[in-house]
Amino acid sequence: MRGGIHHIDLTVKDAKASRAFYEACSASWVIGSRPINDLGDTDPNGYDFDLTTADGFCSIGILNARGEHADRTHDRYSPGLHHIAWNAASREDVDAMHEHLLSIGATILDAPAAYPQYGPTYYAVFFADPDGLKLEYVHKP
Repeated sequence: MRGGIHHIDLTVKDAKASRAFYEACSASWVIGSRPINDLGDTDPNGYDFDLTTADGFCSIGILNARGEHADRTHDRYSPGLHHIAWNAASREDVDAMHEHLLSIGATILDAPAAYPQYGPTYYAVFFADPDGLKLEYVHKP
């Protein structure tokens, strides 16, 4: 699909430690992606999740941080990634994701709600990964 995201790589402090969170969220029944490799056990770089749909493909890589700033806390307001948002099929999917996030003890940044400042039909939940990366699940028909 022209213009669609092919892949995104996220850098985390410890890819192996973050895997449970990303499996519970990204690979959950709500989003539907699946792990395609297990580099976390055999390669220091990390691992990938793939999502293939009728309209295209996207991969999310979870990579180990390296270099002199590998232990810094993520700041979404400094240069770099602010957040990532996944499409939801319905408001009910957003609510289900929120319940799922609560069940795994995830950090909820903003509960499911209408956010008219982003559009008249915008409904989303905002949450954080273990390293503080902001994530979102949104329904905007």
